[in-house]
Amino acid sequence: MTTIKITKMHGCGNDFVFMDYDEYKKTGLELDELAKKLCDRHFGIGADGLIIPFPKDGTTDIAWEYYNSDGTSAQMCGNGMRCFARYVYDNGLVDKKSFTVKTRAGIIKPEILENGNIKVNMGNPILEENLVPFKGEKLITINSEKFEINPISMGNPHCVIFTQENTLEMAKKFGPELEKHPYFPEKTNVEFVRIINRNEIEMSVFERGCGITLACGTGACASVVASVLNNLTENNVKVNLLGGAVNVEWQGNKANAQKNVFLTGPAQYTFKAEYML
Repeated sequence: MTTIKITKMHGCGNDFVFMDYDEYKKTGLELDELAKKLCDRHFGIGADGLIIPFPKDGTTDIAWEYYNSDGTSAQMCGNGMRCFARYVYDNGLVDKKSFTVKTRAGIIKPEILENGNIKVNMGNPILEENLVPFKGEKLITINSEKFEINPISMGNPHCVIFTQENTLEMAKKFGPELEKHPYFPEKTNVEFVRIINRNEIEMSVFERGCGITLACGTGACASVVASVLNNLTENNVKVNLLGGAVNVEWQGNKANAQKNVFLTGPAQYTFKAEYML
């Protein structure tokens, strides 16, 4: 039996298991197997994902690996990145409050603010359909219901749908089929969005590889980008999630989408413990 040190954190209820790289090496398990074991809410610790800091390779201050609860790897996670920033700074793995992280989605730049929130430069949204990737029509029919979708990538694929219905019920009902729809060859995260006013929206998400979660940072970013492109909101928007609220700012538009998206929100500790594999 192997004992490892873990930390549990969450961003607006989107929860993660953290462990240092040396602790991970002690397990002798592949990352996909370890993620499924630790994230299981009945037989493990319980989380939406597993995050492990990896040694820097000279191009960034630090690197990470992120795995969903079902054992699949993900290119990016906004709530996870905020927690990651807090974790690596508090544990002395980086010595500055603004730094660079190597991810499967490219280089991400988080910053720890004076008020304790974390601001993350999430990079530019990807709207080119072949790069999302998305291959199909923007009108999808699920169980006789027609949805006009907005395919956007924030390093990972998203399907944003605007609705006046209950966003959580819509995500529960239609999320599973939309996640694996053949138009999205790498599957997709699914966001149902209700516009409250020009500076505030509500969003519920069915996350790729996780299912319904209390929050999704990249989903919040994709939802605001879609809202701006459809002239439904301004460029600075409060996003209300099931587990709390984040702020997303994007100064882009249809004519110039190559603008960075900034995600700001909390990162909180739940507990630290020793876990017996």
